Amino acid sequence: MNELASVNTANLGGQFHGSVLSMIMDAGILVQLVLLILLVFSVVSWAVIATKYRSLRKANSENSLFLQAYMKSSNLADVFPEAKRYTSSTLAAVFRAGYAELISMAKAARTTSSSRGQEDPFVSGPDLKGLDNVERALNRACSAESTKLEAALGFLATTGSASPFIGLFGTVWGIMDTFRSIGFRGSATLAVVAPGISEALIATAAGLAAAIPAVIFYNYYLNRIKNMSLEMDSFASELMNIIERYYVKA
Repeated sequence: MNELASVNTANLGGQFHGSVLSMIMDAGILVQLVLLILLVFSVVSWAVIATKYRSLRKANSENSLFLQAYMKSSNLADVFPEAKRYTSSTLAAVFRAGYAELISMAKAARTTSSSRGQEDPFVSGPDLKGLDNVERALNRACSAESTKLEAALGFLATTGSASPFIGLFGTVWGIMDTFRSIGFRGSATLAVVAPGISEALIATAAGLAAAIPAVIFYNYYLNRIKNMSLEMDSFASELMNIIERYYVKA
């Protein structure tokens, strides 16, 4: 009896010798379609993760270099050429927007002073009313840079929230198909049920495999972008103080 039980156990365990690839190939058409969709989600997510990592790393690096040049300079006009060098720096972009608006104010003041017979535009103006234009330009630049930093993060959020449900749909459909086959065969032994259910559960595993990295990196990048946005706001406030103190007359 012991020998017979050993033989039966060995034969029953021998039904699960297939690899994951063979289970995917043996799965139903709809389950395979679900797996293909999840594969596309996963590949695109990893591409977004890699691209976003490089872009944020470059932005942080150029922000540090720009801040060094900014702190060493005593004149905004000397900082502007440095700001044009660092095209990936969010702080440099904010500076360029504020400085461009300041130059526009200076040109308008120069036109006004020329009509009045004055030479220095910063003696008669620009006045404090022009600060609103500079502040709006800085705010627009901060918002635009934050939007650029957050680009494609929505796809990671979508992948993280939708992939488990897509995988669960494939699993439910695969189990339904398995029970339908059991009804046709009229047999419900473990050897008949287990292969179909294991093939269906691959869809759930694939959904989690696509969702987990997307959720982790989405939260990680969102936190980094939040810090960079706060850094931009602080820099914009400091730049406004400098412009008001040294370049604008009441």
